[in-house]
Amino acid sequence: MSAALDLVASLLLLVGAFLCLCAAVGLVRFGDLLSRMHAATKPQVLGVVLVMLGVGLGLRSGFDVGMLVLVAIFQLVTTPVASHMMSRAALRTGRGGRPEDHRRG
Repeated sequence: MSAALDLVASLLLLVGAFLCLCAAVGLVRFGDLLSRMHAATKPQVLGVVLVMLGVGLGLRSGFDVGMLVLVAIFQLVTTPVASHMMSRAALRTGRGGRPEDHRRG
């Protein structure tokens, strides 16, 4: 049973690291601010949560798993809210998206 949990933990760590890498590549490759923010929040949060699950399965200690759950919850709560506020500020100042997206009429 321990070997199976270690295998699942390793797979979760690999998938989470891959998602975080995809988020980093998206930050570099995407052109406008809103696309970059999407790349920074969606796969990054899921990647961090998967890494936390993998580490929790690897450690199997009650206190450590509790701390990892708190980190995952704070990631899930704060990252989308911060991204939303930054995107609203960028759109209000005219710095978000492509210039043709802000034309009226």
